[in-house]
Amino acid sequence: MNEQNFMKLMQLLPKSALSSAVGLATRLPAPAPVHRAAMKAFARAYNVDMAEAEHSFERYSTFAEFFTRGLKPGLRPVDGGPKVVVSPVDGRVSQVGYSEHGRCLQAKGIEYTVDELLGDKAAAAPFHGGAWTTLYLSPRDYHRIHAPLAGTITGYAYIPGEFWPVNPASVKNKQSLFCVNERLVTYLDTVAGKCAVVKVGATCVSRIKAAYDEVLTHTGQPGKVHRYGTAIPVEKAGELGRFEMGSTVILLFEPKRVTWDESLQPETVVRLGKRIGEIA
Repeated sequence: MNEQNFMKLMQLLPKSALSSAVGLATRLPAPAPVHRAAMKAFARAYNVDMAEAEHSFERYSTFAEFFTRGLKPGLRPVDGGPKVVVSPVDGRVSQVGYSEHGRCLQAKGIEYTVDELLGDKAAAAPFHGGAWTTLYLSPRDYHRIHAPLAGTITGYAYIPGEFWPVNPASVKNKQSLFCVNERLVTYLDTVAGKCAVVKVGATCVSRIKAAYDEVLTHTGQPGKVHRYGTAIPVEKAGELGRFEMGSTVILLFEPKRVTWDESLQPETVVRLGKRIGEIA
């Protein structure tokens, strides 16, 4: 199927309902041989490296538990350099740069604004001109999201939206894709100033779950912005949340605070805890 036909199909598909149905199915208990067979088939199809998984197939009682699996302890050593920014996920770089005039590149010929992405001009203003990167998590990847720097969690914003796929065909063709899909934004104060970790939903991403509070998306609740009276400490690479099925993370920093490594280019593979930049 070519990209144009794929996008036409996606336009017609009831993406929110499909995502809800898939999510429910992944969370339902099933006879062990059934869900074990589904997990093994998925692992084969997407080349999942189960040698990295915290547990074997037998330890996961639902497909959702398998998909949001942890990694073996110590498998992703964290670069502890005081000026080092680390990758918050396992994935690959979609785009990377600095948001000149508050604009970010989605794909060739398509831009979006930080204001649109965060859904709040006041919250977005500090990030105009700052470093940003878009990181794509494929189905085979580890699907928990972590902090790129140590600091405190100052608040979050849940922004309900659509459920377009975030695969290359959609990224290249859907205007402001990341700004129309459902998002959960975690705001941090770090040694590099303010940081926003934007978790973007997609087709079959049934829910995004925060690790620091009882926040769960796509449950029929309205959008919400919350600021903590007492900020929540988080260490570098501390867990912020997880995708129940895969998607995309966008990092935003204030201007002149973070410089990306020259090796960080589109299609670069990144791993949790590895260096991707430094504090300027």
